[in-house]
Amino acid sequence: MSGQKLGIVNLGKAAGKVKFALLDERDIDLINQYAFEARVKVDPDGNGAHIYAYTYKILKGREAGQFLHDFLWERHRGGVASGWKVVHRNGITVDNRLENLMLVPMDTQLVYDDLPSTKNREQSLYWMAVQQLQVAPLECHYPSSHVYTKQFSPNGENIHIEHDEVCVYYECHYPPCTNMEKRVREFSICGRCQEVRYCGTFCQQRDWPTHKKFCQERQLFIPLEEEESPDR
Repeated sequence: MSGQKLGIVNLGKAAGKVKFALLDERDIDLINQYAFEARVKVDPDGNGAHIYAYTYKILKGREAGQFLHDFLWERHRGGVASGWKVVHRNGITVDNRLENLMLVPMDTQLVYDDLPSTKNREQSLYWMAVQQLQVAPLECHYPSSHVYTKQFSPNGENIHIEHDEVCVYYECHYPPCTNMEKRVREFSICGRCQEVRYCGTFCQQRDWPTHKKFCQERQLFIPLEEEESPDR
């Protein structure tokens, strides 16, 4: 990344982890007027889901927003004609550098043969860019004060949920990996905390040095019986 300047925008949490969007240097000024967030879009053809950056003008609200890749294409290349769509060349759907975007017919099914393999995705431009952040990119996926909010009855039923998001499809929790589930519960879940999911053993092992600092065994919530007041 020597000599290359990119904008890195924190999109918040989606599909189980914090996501960031990449922008060209010339688009960094958008943060002065626009808000950004992560959106999970389910594939209507049943091929899982994808995480995209969504943007909207702060003064107009979310309802007036659109996906960031569509917005940037219109900003620099013009409108998108009916029957066409903007896609990401490298398959990383939050990498919104203009050179990574292209226009294809709506019915195009993309096959990414050049995606980073399981063992070298740490070298992807997305991850190298995120590593430039001042915060530790591996640990930013965890809250500073680790508190689990799932509680279970003796029958294993979830009786108390305070999660700020409901996630159906998960992205692999290892930060450099952008693999997303193609079907619900496809990825393996951490057997100890049962909170995070991985696309394979390689990613789980690579993430363990960080995850073990926050991983806590799931506890059953057993309500205490109220003591009866003695009759007087």
